[in-house]
Amino acid sequence: MWPWIVTAVLVAWIAMGVWQRNKPLPEDLGQAWPERPVEEVGFLADESWFDAQGGRHLDQAIFDEMLALIGDARRLVVLDMFLFNDFAGGSEAGEFRPLTAELTDALIEQKRRHPGLEAVVISDPLNTFYGGLELDHLEALRRAGIIVVLTDLNRLRASNPLWSGLWHLGPRWLGNSAQAGWLPNALGPGRVTLRSYLALLNFNANHRKTLVVDRGEGWAGLVTSANPHDASSLHGNVALRFEGAAALDLLASERTIAAWSGVGLPSPGPLPALSNDDGARLQLLTEGAIRDALLAAIKASGEGDRLDLAVFYLSHRGVIEALKAASARGVEVRALLDLNRDAFGLEKGGIPNRPVGRELVESGIAVRWCATRGEQCHTKLLLRRPVDGGDAEMILGSANFTRRNLDNLNLETSIRLLGRADSSALGQAGAFFERRWHSSPERITSMPFEAYDDTTTWQRLRYRIMEASGLSTF
Repeated sequence: MWPWIVTAVLVAWIAMGVWQRNKPLPEDLGQAWPERPVEEVGFLADESWFDAQGGRHLDQAIFDEMLALIGDARRLVVLDMFLFNDFAGGSEAGEFRPLTAELTDALIEQKRRHPGLEAVVISDPLNTFYGGLELDHLEALRRAGIIVVLTDLNRLRASNPLWSGLWHLGPRWLGNSAQAGWLPNALGPGRVTLRSYLALLNFNANHRKTLVVDRGEGWAGLVTSANPHDASSLHGNVALRFEGAAALDLLASERTIAAWSGVGLPSPGPLPALSNDDGARLQLLTEGAIRDALLAAIKASGEGDRLDLAVFYLSHRGVIEALKAASARGVEVRALLDLNRDAFGLEKGGIPNRPVGRELVESGIAVRWCATRGEQCHTKLLLRRPVDGGDAEMILGSANFTRRNLDNLNLETSIRLLGRADSSALGQAGAFFERRWHSSPERITSMPFEAYDDTTTWQRLRYRIMEASGLSTF
């Protein structure tokens, strides 16, 4: 009987893996919302740079703006953040900004001041190590009357189908316990169960980073690459803050995720139509629609146009091939990449950006590395500026340019802005990129590609296998 039993298990494993990889997406995922007229849009950045003596300097704006928006809310706050904890990993915690406590305190205080305020915090179950930990700040939010939603990731397609096929046949149904931990927590303090690590191997995530609040009679939204995670507080990040109908699109996109956990978000009535003089437009993008917009922007670039990207992870083969094709037809492409060297006190192997950087350089694309010393160049930004003076375009948000982030496997949110290249937000984004790209001895922001041109054949092979299989953390 044993051969039959083993065969049946293998067939079930493979069948479940195929199903989990290809099952229908939940409704409203991977959506491109309509282009909306711009109202009160602003570009924000968290930047770090180093002086000639090696001292680190920080210019940060994103979480200050987020706290200000929460402080002005009276009716509704909907916050969706991937990492929302004070875990430091292997890093020294003393140098970090206490973002988790600041955001928690701001939410609780605003709820205290305005008891009628409806506040919902959506996050990824990685924060509790998939049910293996109880976090004090999440419990404090609940006690204050704030709804805390840990996203049901089982609704997503399998990023790692080789493992997820087996996971959904057995371990998934065992649940987890925050009181039964016996293994060290790789993310921070405390003990977790084996079930926590088995859940981790699925590599699924609600990777969104968004905020929606009421703003007087209207609505404001913020989409960013930044996490309210203490050990991430030194990272470089970008954000777009906006008001108007696009904020209601953002709220609608979060309504789907909250509903998975039985939480209903309000549906405010439509705002009055706006007209603007400069023709600038905003478009909300989620999941696979981000990929489609990136590819469309790259393919729309012609000879003499400028295409700039600043990305934490660049590995998606479709995006890479599109960038190489754009360069071949005369587009000026510049890629500012993280070294993929540092991860919360641990040293990584440079994958995927080192081998991808070498591939881009071999195709004639200019590549520079962000100057980092323990922190990460965590931005996810593409900026297209036509040579003929037509509409410029910017896409930024939570999504790295990888298979997991762009191919409907993670939950992701980005925002697309179109308008004149010299308009406020687009001009600020262009200035941000130029500051990062052009380094000087007095203000070190980036390094030439040759400084870390150390890619090996083994690295290239590992990157390709990891990207294709899903057996990776990028």
